Amino acid sequence: MFSVIFPGQGSQIIGMGKEFFEKYDLVKNLFKEADEALDLSLSKIILEGPKEELDLTINTQPAIFLVSYSIFNVIKKEFNIDLGKAKYFAGHSLGEYSALSCAEYLAFSDTLKLLRARGDAMQNAVPKGEGGMLAVLGSTVEKIEKILKENENNFTAQIANDNSEGQIVLSGKNNDLENLTEVLKKNMIKNIKLPVSAPFHCKLMNKATEIMKKKIDNTIFNDSKNILISNVTAQEILNKDDLKKLLIEQIENRVRWRESVIYMINKEVDHFIEIGPGKVLSGLIKRINKNVKINTINNESDIKDLNI
Repeated sequence: MFSVIFPGQGSQIIGMGKEFFEKYDLVKNLFKEADEALDLSLSKIILEGPKEELDLTINTQPAIFLVSYSIFNVIKKEFNIDLGKAKYFAGHSLGEYSALSCAEYLAFSDTLKLLRARGDAMQNAVPKGEGGMLAVLGSTVEKIEKILKENENNFTAQIANDNSEGQIVLSGKNNDLENLTEVLKKNMIKNIKLPVSAPFHCKLMNKATEIMKKKIDNTIFNDSKNILISNVTAQEILNKDDLKKLLIEQIENRVRWRESVIYMINKEVDHFIEIGPGKVLSGLIKRINKNVKINTINNESDIKDLNI
């Protein structure tokens, strides 16, 4: 059995999806539709840059979705590969929106608009330079939670992403993260400050939650037979009402990617197909379980190698 998975922020590069854009009218039309839906030349930012524009969260989120959705539709419509047979659809953070749109819960243009709003709300939830994120390597969630609990009177930080065995990301105010870094050093735990401009997936995103709650509540979600795995619960989402609620909760809560992958594997998934720019999720899955099959779909030759 296979699952279809979609990457999150950080996978963007200038020119992503260009091969598909140049070859398929279907992709040209999707890029044109995206530009019109957002009243913005998103296609130009994706194909030509500049990098600074593409890396703005307000642009990055709809851009990665657009490329992922385009590739998904090329696989489905140009190669006649039935990805609807997937046991699960899942994505990392913004990738969850790619998953739910490809799984037919949410219209293409509505997904673009929600992600543009989400990127803007998350970017502006905290004053620039006040918050950040820290990657912790070679440790466990249990150990990090223990350190945070023991030091809760000295600083506040939150696990934002539980990505794989030995890769955890924390969010918080920069001065709190500096204090945390000192404690991690004393415990001989390797950590790296990430080049992001906001502390995603933590309580500091509260303003973004308020904005997105209104947007999500006012967006029409469809029923679908496809099953999603939630970032928040690492469990199956069985109806569109739960989906809305969990998308709102996702903004301030931990992305339980490691647990999501383990859940899918325990439910007999032995093949993951990553659709979208980069191969970050494929790398994380290899660290979680070396025995599963993984396909990363970035270009046409990757599709020709796909066997389901």
